[in-house]
Amino acid sequence: MPDALYDATAEFDRQVQRLVELGYPKLAGTTEDDFRDLVAPLRAAAVTGAAGLPTPTAARVPFLLVVTRDLIPVEERLPLTTLAGKRKPGFLDRHYADDDLARFDPIKELEVPAGPAYLLFDVDRGEETLNLAPSSAMERITGQGRLPLTIDEGIAFVTLHPAALAKNKCFSLVGSRCGDKRVPALWISQGAPKLGWCWYGNPHTWLGSASARPDRVGLS
Repeated sequence: MPDALYDATAEFDRQVQRLVELGYPKLAGTTEDDFRDLVAPLRAAAVTGAAGLPTPTAARVPFLLVVTRDLIPVEERLPLTTLAGKRKPGFLDRHYADDDLARFDPIKELEVPAGPAYLLFDVDRGEETLNLAPSSAMERITGQGRLPLTIDEGIAFVTLHPAALAKNKCFSLVGSRCGDKRVPALWISQGAPKLGWCWYGNPHTWLGSASARPDRVGLS
């Protein structure tokens, strides 16, 4: 049974406050009040969409407030991620070429809302897909009526729930692809989150594939 004490409204406000404290409004070129006003219409949808879902754990959370690259580039949000209880900023793997990230778009199976922010529900880091190649994980995920996460969604996961990224419990982001065999992934390197990439057909014992419910709710 879901925990009756879970307050989705309070969790939504916590997520907004976390982003404000990290400096998202300034990066977006707006004020704190305007940033709060921008995402406020999603509050009611967070409560409705999270109804019946269990309370957050390190591995799975009811919802995420996802800020997109339309508002703030990935390269500016990534250094604001940290591991739980740590301070070292997240960073981009050197194997990404200049302007490479812009080529990674949501796969056609996803219906990602247009705009600066949206909600993602029932988000799981994919422990059951550890040591499965992303290609095999994709089959399992879709067979469960779920879909993989994008880069924006993975960054939101680690930003708002740092404990989601843990030793030997890292995750691929199969929802973002660029037309080749690379799959972006978040793992731990040098004591910090690292956005790198692996191959679509290669498994790793420490790497699963994160997923979520298919429905995403945007601002419009």
